[in-house]
Amino acid sequence: MQNIILCGSMKVKDKIIEIKNTLEKSGYHVLLPEECMKGFPKEIASRAHFKRIEDPNNKIVLVVNTAKNGIENYIGPNSFAEIAFAFYFNKNIYLLNDYYEPYLDELLSWKVTPLKGNLKKINDNKI
Repeated sequence: MQNIILCGSMKVKDKIIEIKNTLEKSGYHVLLPEECMKGFPKEIASRAHFKRIEDPNNKIVLVVNTAKNGIENYIGPNSFAEIAFAFYFNKNIYLLNDYYEPYLDELLSWKVTPLKGNLKKINDNKI
């Protein structure tokens, strides 16, 4: 069973939990940004989630990039940092939806894969 780390804005926490439940039904073990969801200070929450990304047993990172404040495919600064960290540690990185235009150059060069809402496109054998 592969592990998938979910990332995303806490303003879409319900969507993150929905995605977690769907992935678990497909046989994945899903790791959430638990400390963030529980309201821990950002420094503690970020360090804990970065440790999950760094762990060599966790090969897949999925960013739940939904619309936020009217902006489609939004990726906030913390999620972008998590993507960069995952890239550094050679993880398979996916976006739930499409590319977020302001970061397009980086997302393309880091080989981030947009799922466009289709979780079945996750390929855990890329690495």
